[in-house]
Amino acid sequence: MTYASLINLAAEEKSAEVTNWGGRIGWLVGLALFVALVYWLMRQGWQWRGRLQADLPALPTAPEAPGEAKLKLSGRYHGSTTAGQWLDRIVAHGLGVRSKAELTLTDAGLDVVRPGANDFFVPAAQLREARLDKGIAGKVLTEGGLLVVTWQHGDKLIDSGFRSDRAEQHPAWVEAINSMTETSEQPTNTTEGAAR
Repeated sequence: MTYASLINLAAEEKSAEVTNWGGRIGWLVGLALFVALVYWLMRQGWQWRGRLQADLPALPTAPEAPGEAKLKLSGRYHGSTTAGQWLDRIVAHGLGVRSKAELTLTDAGLDVVRPGANDFFVPAAQLREARLDKGIAGKVLTEGGLLVVTWQHGDKLIDSGFRSDRAEQHPAWVEAINSMTETSEQPTNTTEGAAR
């Protein structure tokens, strides 16, 4: 092969296009539209769930003088569900919004302060139980990593999940809340028991 034929052969070969910009831009636009559609559908589902739960009464607020704090906790609020149904999230009145939380337990009840979200108060008479659990609506932790408080609101039993910044605090909260509910469930009419 001569030198001239090698030059002609090299001149005929062309390198392939490195990037198909039109195709890439099309894929990116398609992906962005798909993500926007999924986000819109999730938002619609959230609003639909909120409308279904519109019969839930407004959340109580803390009394001006709730009394001395028995326990305090800083951590996270992970959401609320229908009691016993850990995937049936409650979104009405902002209960579906995860947030930081400051919990204070007094003789009056449980005060939940949430920066950037709706605060709420659970009167002592509405507390039903507390337990350690591992999950609630979209949040799964190790066994016992979540403090779940069950409370009555209107005609609905609600489980609310909290995680302390210091998980070793959880058992004290379970004991304190359960002792409050046991006290409130004791019969107040002693004459009925004596008559038997």
